[in-house]
Amino acid sequence: MESAENGIDLSPTLIVEDHPAMRQRLLQLVVGLTGSDAQITTANSIASAKALLDEDASGVALIDIGLPDGNGIELIAWLHIHRPQVTSVVISAWGHEDTVLAALRAGAIGYLLKERDDVELSLALQSIRRGGAPIDPNIARGILALLQLSAEPVTTGARVAEVAERSEHALSERESEILRLVARGYSNREIAELITLSRFTIEGYTKSIYRKLAVRSRTAAVFEAKALGLLY
Repeated sequence: MESAENGIDLSPTLIVEDHPAMRQRLLQLVVGLTGSDAQITTANSIASAKALLDEDASGVALIDIGLPDGNGIELIAWLHIHRPQVTSVVISAWGHEDTVLAALRAGAIGYLLKERDDVELSLALQSIRRGGAPIDPNIARGILALLQLSAEPVTTGARVAEVAERSEHALSERESEILRLVARGYSNREIAELITLSRFTIEGYTKSIYRKLAVRSRTAAVFEAKALGLLY
């Protein structure tokens, strides 16, 4: 399976959703994109999802936030650590900015809302196949508004604390250049071609950026860098 930066096959797909009607809807959407022979499994809880994934599991997990035995973000974090070849995407009715940011920081590469029609969700899933990291437009606007608020003038004491925090997350000139290209939607392979470095070198820089910003995905890195004033 290719990495999230270079595109992801939607087969196999694990759908983690406790409402039967929504579970069936998502299944039909994936089948519509991949064909009837796609490998699709479903789970209605965190426990059942974990039980379905062996150590070599790969593909995509479409995860609801509100599950009977816990929060879907817990499952996303577990997948990131224990099943890193599985790409997590949230499809939920919950769209509060704090929840979205928590999911992205846990490792999700996208955040979609159930209220969207089938065409919109299908387009988002196609974006994932092309290497995209789709976030519902309404959610994206809310997060951008938060980032704009965080850029407002603050008191001297708060400014000192802010500068200190930024220094801890300081990126090198090359890392900043790569992150700006990530924010513009370029994949690692495309960035490598643009700045004439190997793809493996770019992946090394990307990992360093994740570590400095304490995030686990490209999308979260962009949001975190903007929040810290490291990316404009």
